[in-house]
Amino acid sequence: MASAKGIAKFIIVVTTVSAAIMELIDTSIVNVALTDMSGSLGVSIEDISWVITAFAIANVIIIPLTGFLAEYFGRKNYYIASMIIFTIASYLCGQSTSLVEIVLWRFMQGIGGGALLSTSQAILFDAFEPEDRPIAAGLFGMGLVLGPTLGPTLGGYIMDHYQWPLIFMINIPIGIIATMLAFTFIDVKPGEGKNKKGIKIDYTGILLLIVGIASLQYVLERGEAEDWLASSTIRILAITAFLGLVSFIWYELSIEKPAVNLRVLNNRNLAFTTIFTFVVGFGLYTSVFVFPVLAQRVLGFTPYETGLTLLAPTMITVIMMPIIGKTMSKGMSPIPFVVVGFIFFAGYCWLSAGVSPDVGKWDFFFPLALRALGLSMVQLPLINQAVAGLQPKDYASGISLNNMTRQLGGAFGIAIANNYIAHQYTMHRTDLVSNLTLGSPEFTNRTNAITQGLVAQGADIATATTKAYAVINAAVDKQSYYLSYLDTFRLITIFFILVIPLVAFLRVKKKTATEAEKALAKAAVADAH
Repeated sequence: MASAKGIAKFIIVVTTVSAAIMELIDTSIVNVALTDMSGSLGVSIEDISWVITAFAIANVIIIPLTGFLAEYFGRKNYYIASMIIFTIASYLCGQSTSLVEIVLWRFMQGIGGGALLSTSQAILFDAFEPEDRPIAAGLFGMGLVLGPTLGPTLGGYIMDHYQWPLIFMINIPIGIIATMLAFTFIDVKPGEGKNKKGIKIDYTGILLLIVGIASLQYVLERGEAEDWLASSTIRILAITAFLGLVSFIWYELSIEKPAVNLRVLNNRNLAFTTIFTFVVGFGLYTSVFVFPVLAQRVLGFTPYETGLTLLAPTMITVIMMPIIGKTMSKGMSPIPFVVVGFIFFAGYCWLSAGVSPDVGKWDFFFPLALRALGLSMVQLPLINQAVAGLQPKDYASGISLNNMTRQLGGAFGIAIANNYIAHQYTMHRTDLVSNLTLGSPEFTNRTNAITQGLVAQGADIATATTKAYAVINAAVDKQSYYLSYLDTFRLITIFFILVIPLVAFLRVKKKTATEAEKALAKAAVADAH
């Protein structure tokens, strides 16, 4: 496909970047609405987190299959169909009246959205000449970080002024316009989608992937609530997940044309890069999940204040990504960026784990700036390392596995964080309640002060005493959750610190500036396809 020119090129850039950013925003836009959604649908915060997990796990399933599906149906057809699925699912999410409904439609939204990210990038890269593709890589690199962070800001504004269904309904006009522009301006590649007879669909591999990942995700998400192996459902699904994933790996390695080419993991660079990418996904999505809940549930921020707190320091990414790309194109090793990036992100988590309950909005600026710097420094270097040492024919498989791993890290991270928060909440509440003994001076004084205040407002002594106990109970709850969220940031810190020594297993071939620039462009192209 020849590169686009003039207005057509501009429209392709706007369409593809907008579609991809829309998908990325939807990974996190619901985070600031969780409290309102849980109240509206009559479920707990822990249950409503399934709307995040369902979207992420759908992405995990579809991303490694996008190359195959685009080849089978034709890239333009698959892209437009995915956009239509995403738009319709967004409408149905906004119309949902139960947890089951919204989780189902969020899953379908994730199926459509997963294709938008990879396919948008492929179409965008085809619109540029090869020597200009690092520019496209920069656009998408910024989107990978900015998209999930813009979500809480936009979602926060909507939650402050409207109702939660609008966070899904705003996708509809964007989806319709993007679909029309894609239909009009995106060219069909010669022969695409017409060679179905020559493509064998790996139904078995796809089914095993879905069964294994979905079962594992349920175990991680609901294990704590159902007392792990004490639940027959958890036991059955744990066995199903193990058998499904082991069978998937064995089957994909045993057939000639698998849906997911796992053989590329024989490359040591890619194998260790996927570990780093998993941890990046874990940290990125878990932090964007935990921070808004901490800010609103404990610190009293409004949804919009929460979003703005996240957005301001993350704009540093816009400055950093092109600088890092340019530096790497001159031949600098990506490994120092990965090490420093992981240290910065660990620093962000450690500082966040030490915040006081009366912290202000701007007190988070420095920690979140460290987060932005850290993520900026690891995105392009990890893309580069994912293809270092691979044959050109394996670039697409390597990058699709890397992308899948990032989404998988995010999905698992949210599930693990939910379980960890629930466990730590119980532990901290037990510790706090053990210190609230009837007759102790502190407890008695606190109860009497609240009771007298309520009596002064006109309540009778019995009602005032009951309400005083309720106030103290709410305070204990709030403190227990506060300590649990801080513990979760410490957990993320440990993950980031533990993997840093693994950089010793990454190999970097010395390159001239010209060779490095070409390698970065090839990595970006592989990421697109």
